[in-house]
Amino acid sequence: MITIRRATITDATYIALLGRVTYTESHGNFVENKQNLLDFYKKYYSVTQIKTEINDENNLFWIIFSDDLPIGFAKLTLNIDTENNTNIDFCKLQRLYILNDFINLKIGSQLQEIILKKATDLNFKTIWLTAYYKNTKGLKFYKKYGFKEAGSIDFYVGETNYENLIFSKDL
Repeated sequence: MITIRRATITDATYIALLGRVTYTESHGNFVENKQNLLDFYKKYYSVTQIKTEINDENNLFWIIFSDDLPIGFAKLTLNIDTENNTNIDFCKLQRLYILNDFINLKIGSQLQEIILKKATDLNFKTIWLTAYYKNTKGLKFYKKYGFKEAGSIDFYVGETNYENLIFSKDL
């Protein structure tokens, strides 16, 4: 049975581990320096960091379970525009990751619908996200939901820049 629910502080360990595994599955082959990848995980996917983010009222997390096994998560950041300026009508789909073995269950689509509904219910006008330009599976998924390319942004893992595309969608 698939369960999608809002994540709580008690899910931080699951999310930290899922973040590391799913990021490796989706982006690990692109990162040449594996030490940079490990440092990235220490910064963004430590249990302490995830707890801090969950406790921030501007972050909403969801977690997905297949029976009792955690298999994916998402993070929606409220009141954030692109790095050029801030706008309270914007929110960002910061992360949406599902373990590769479960992608064919179409759980990402269910999670995406929940996130878009929540953003709409909170009266946001626009949702945006970034995706690595070589992540063809992710790009196809977001385009399916009406996200339109709106530019690019620098994203660093260590000293290396990985160009990410910016996508946005009016709600």
